[in-house]
Amino acid sequence: MKILGISCYYHDSAAALVVDGRPQAAAQEERFSRLKNDANFPSQAIRFCLKQQSLSLHELDAVVFYEKPLLKFDRLIESYLSPQNISPCYFVDTFLESTHKTIFLRSHLEKALRSIDPKFNNDRLLFSEHHLSHAASAFFPSPFEQAAVLTMDGLGEWATTTVSVGEENSLRLLKEIHFPHSLGLFYSTLTTFCGFKVNSGEYKLMGLAPYGKPIYKDLILKNIIALREDGSFELNLKYFNFSSTQKMFTKNLESLFKISPRVPETHIEQIYMDIAASTQAVLNEAILNITKNIAKELDTPNLCLAGGVALNCVSNTQILKQGYFKNIWVQPAAGDAGGALGAALAAHSLHFKKPRHQINGNDTMSFGYLGTEYSSEDVLKALKDFDLVFEQLDEDTLIQKTASALEAGQSVGWFQGRMEFGPRALGSRSILADARPAEMQKKLNLQIKFRESFRPFAPIVLEEKSHLWFEGVQSKSPYMLFVDTVKKGQQQTLPAITHLDGTARLQTVSKKQNPRLHQLLSAFEQKTGLPILINTSFNVRGEPIVESPADAIRCFLKTNIDCLVLGNFFVEKSKNIAKVIIAKHSPKDLD
Repeated sequence: MKILGISCYYHDSAAALVVDGRPQAAAQEERFSRLKNDANFPSQAIRFCLKQQSLSLHELDAVVFYEKPLLKFDRLIESYLSPQNISPCYFVDTFLESTHKTIFLRSHLEKALRSIDPKFNNDRLLFSEHHLSHAASAFFPSPFEQAAVLTMDGLGEWATTTVSVGEENSLRLLKEIHFPHSLGLFYSTLTTFCGFKVNSGEYKLMGLAPYGKPIYKDLILKNIIALREDGSFELNLKYFNFSSTQKMFTKNLESLFKISPRVPETHIEQIYMDIAASTQAVLNEAILNITKNIAKELDTPNLCLAGGVALNCVSNTQILKQGYFKNIWVQPAAGDAGGALGAALAAHSLHFKKPRHQINGNDTMSFGYLGTEYSSEDVLKALKDFDLVFEQLDEDTLIQKTASALEAGQSVGWFQGRMEFGPRALGSRSILADARPAEMQKKLNLQIKFRESFRPFAPIVLEEKSHLWFEGVQSKSPYMLFVDTVKKGQQQTLPAITHLDGTARLQTVSKKQNPRLHQLLSAFEQKTGLPILINTSFNVRGEPIVESPADAIRCFLKTNIDCLVLGNFFVEKSKNIAKVIIAKHSPKDLD
């Protein structure tokens, strides 16, 4: 059975193809359009998924949208017509636009799908509920036959938080919390107050938190959000304005903190660091309150997580340390992009009643490598199109030369195999560097990524050596969705990946997961005694992760990345200075 899932028209639009219950291809539209968080119909992502499996749209058993427009319309009606939103200008500018998109969504989707394949049968277009899509993306690819499933995000149609039980090919909803009470919206509101963007800046708030102290935690719990004994929570709506994603708070929030919201791109004062720390502490407590109650009600050692809040690796780790669940699995594309995958999986198991695809206790996400892949011929053509000086090397020589460059303190753009699905670079579209130099964090942030200097970097480590360097919260962490504490004796050795609180957002790498990256880490260990490298996404601030060889070359030429490794091709910045000068002074991308 062949099913395509799609998510779009809000943020992070994506497409995912499931064949007989197993994910085969998935990608976000932003990677092709080069528009960060692109919300448009994912036509290019759909074409990739179909091409990857040599299929046409009309050959699919179903195409599934990740949420139900009529339920969303019901919520829009009630929320927009609430007393706080009644104003003629607001009604015309916002309500009519939103409801028009929702009411006519099916016709928009049918038209867009037929533009890809005129033979597509509209009767095969199905709709899943938003949080059901999240829950399906969490449970059905997981390694568990039975598990509790927790989804948390800003909002779907009505739900913001759901608890379900997954068993074999079924999902049973137990309870849910509805809009406007939302942990995702709570966190996003404080994100905007601290001067970062909604739906893209939340991870910045998480990274900022260790620089502050949670001195406002009690103030927030007393005034802004109430946590109940049964695990539920309630927002005090006098502090929130959900009619605008630009400014989600009222003047009451400014009065409570006795400070104006931070202006984006300005200096970050200590008070905003303390607010970030307090917000993270409250989120941790709210989630632990939920999971404690789930554990009381359900006799299972397994927990699955999805929804945008599940990308908060600090909170995920707190759940693990809480000890109520022995095993936790988080969908690597936990946000709305992953909803496309979940919609397809929900249709497979729940609508068509087909069995799950499981692989001997392993998950079915292929370690997240579900995106595009390019041949040596494709790479060679791109290198020649850009008129670059390069070397084509055999496997061993390539690994040794790259390891030597890293040992010498050079940064490496690493472009290999299939692109990752989800927001994390997992070693296919990555920038790699040595974690030992203290100045490496600032160098990568300011000279390569062009972003805030406080932003932490994640380490990748050989799975079999991880316990020697980290405390071992998770023995395996292939998706970079948990933090671990760097062992005290090693923190001075690894300043570039050790955050202010002594933790790091860890990714482990096994031979099975990524043979070439494992080989590179092993070679680097042979040279330095260190089986660890910095791994950050191959992009600059404000741009999506690179998708194609041409994207990688443009990023390489316009930044201070020292070397570029595309498949078996090795490119050195020092041998392409003329092209670098042209690229950095050109108002347009090189062709």
